[in-house]
This record gives sequence, C-alpha cells and structure tokens, in this order.
Amino acid sequence: MTKEEHEVAVLGAPQGPGPVVSTVVNIQTETAVPDHIVWSLFNTLFFNVCCLGFMAFAYSVKSRDRKLVKDVIGARSYASTAKCLNIAALVLGLLGTIGCIVLLVFLLPAVYYSVGQSMWGRRGY
Repeated sequence: MTKEEHEVAVLGAPQGPGPVVSTVVNIQTETAVPDHIVWSLFNTLFFNVCCLGFMAFAYSVKSRDRKLVKDVIGARSYASTAKCLNIAALVLGLLGTIGCIVLLVFLLPAVYYSVGQSMWGRRGY
C-alpha cells in the first residue's frame, strides 16, 4: 500500500464504486449591526435638545437587545432610528451652542455700551 492509499484509507474515503455523499454546512457570519449606544449616551449627556438624545439612547438599547436575541432586522430598524435621532440631536445641539456663543459675542458689547451710556447720562458728565 502506498502512502497516498494509506492516507485515503485512514481518512475514510469510500473504497468501492458507490455514490459519494457530501455534506455542506452553511455558517452564517455574524452581521455587525452598530447600535450607536456611545453616541447616544454622549448626546443624552451633552446635547439633549427636546429629549432627542434620551430617545436615541432608548432606541440604541432596544437595538442592542434585539441583537442579543439574534433579531437582525429588528436591530437594524432600531439602530437606524437611533442614528437619525442622534444626528438630529447633534445638529440641533451644535446650532444652539453656536447660536448662544454668537449671541453673547454680539449682544454683550451692545448691552455694556447701552448701560454705560445710561449711567454716563445720569451723572451729568
């Protein structure tokens, strides 16, 4: 018996002219569904405009729960909603912050000027 024949015999290959039966195993790869939970937590703590950050956090937790029970479609749906809410909370929060800074930069000198003028007028200078 040659070396190749010995290996074939040990591996269990069919010895006779019978039909060859093969088994195919499909292994599903784990689909990565982002749940955006860190982004939602950030928006909840810092940019919680109209509770959008909190709602995004709730949908992120729902997405994580769906992912744990292997419901990929439900997890994607909740993750998509959480992503939209996070974007809305972030944009509105940034616009509000920038608006407050611009308002302070332009309004504060005008207030100081008008208060100074009214005080200067009362003293009779």
